[in-house]
Amino acid sequence: MSIARVTTKGQITIPAETRKSLGIEEGDDLLFEVTQEGEARIRVIKRGRLSELFGALPATRSYPGKEAIRAELGQELGQDPSQKGK
Repeated sequence: MSIARVTTKGQITIPAETRKSLGIEEGDDLLFEVTQEGEARIRVIKRGRLSELFGALPATRSYPGKEAIRAELGQELGQDPSQKGK
């Protein structure tokens, strides 16, 4: 069992032992539930990492490069590529 003190801003530091036991990592969210008996329950909500989405959708074409994408977007927006930077 661990104890944490509440600061004047209502913040606490979760003891390392508790973080390790619950698998809490940076970026995770904690859901606090208060029961009718006045007890608190904490649930760890794992935040998905952006890297986990890599490959989730099939590529419809190869990556042409940043400059080619900017030029294509400029054309779609009706911008003249010769006016670049003006």
